[in-house]
Amino acid sequence: MSDYRIGQVITGQVTGIQPYGAFVALDEQTQGLIHISECHHGFVDDVNKFLKVGEEVTVMVIDIDLYTGKISLSIRCLEKPFDFSQPRKRARFQHKKYWTDCSVSTGFKPISQRLDQWVEEALENISAEK
Repeated sequence: MSDYRIGQVITGQVTGIQPYGAFVALDEQTQGLIHISECHHGFVDDVNKFLKVGEEVTVMVIDIDLYTGKISLSIRCLEKPFDFSQPRKRARFQHKKYWTDCSVSTGFKPISQRLDQWVEEALENISAEK
């Protein structure tokens, strides 16, 4: 059995990449796996975007299976998590608001209570355009 412990931070070399993760050689006899979900904070669709074979990586041991000796590794645990208190850039597909009059503050009322007023306003707007 190896001398590795859960929580230990070590350096290894990426020896192989599969769709589900990357294998890392920790020493001459020991190898661990970085699962795709442990490569980076957020969604990772392709391990190859983050790791390359032969690359040296710093990882944290997050699990050791006592029966098989398999070691689970993580890069994500060593990354600084996203700080939600900081302002973010607007997301590319963020929901857009299409209000033309931002001063509207009528609250929530049933449509039946407002329909007559809306029809009058629409007719006035049509008349004004002529």
